[in-house]
Amino acid sequence: MSELEITRDTGHITYLTPEGYVRLQAELEHLTVVKRPEIADRIRESQQHGEFSEDNSELDEVKFEQAMVENRIAELKTLFSGAAAIDPERVSTDVVGVASIVKVRDLEFGDEFEVQVVAGIEADPNEDRVSIESPMGQALLGFAAGQEVEFESPSGLKRYAILAIRK
Repeated sequence: MSELEITRDTGHITYLTPEGYVRLQAELEHLTVVKRPEIADRIRESQQHGEFSEDNSELDEVKFEQAMVENRIAELKTLFSGAAAIDPERVSTDVVGVASIVKVRDLEFGDEFEVQVVAGIEADPNEDRVSIESPMGQALLGFAAGQEVEFESPSGLKRYAILAIRK
């Protein structure tokens, strides 16, 4: 069994899909190269207008945005200090692991759909990317096609059959 057939714990390394790694690197670069200087310019501009009063809501908004950007930069830098992009060739199709694309059938309603199991920072329900920390992601990890999983969701107990696993 490879390290990517993990099961419930990725240790200290956060495994990211290659696409997620690139997307988050681009976000970090955009925040540091574009957003940070843009915000600094807006703060200087506001201060040059002599608006140092406590009522300067524009300055407050920009400082709030600056704090949000700096927090996200710190979060991404921390992530990348312990992150690795998964080699797609090493993603198992035997059992569900990080980066697996899983076709499931809802055993209550019969609906079939695919999700990709990813690190929490990559999760996006609109893109069918499910976090390994989510109830569904945790339930799927380590199981093979042909097996059934169940988990508690906000709408109650869910039961799925795993139909296929692909890279």
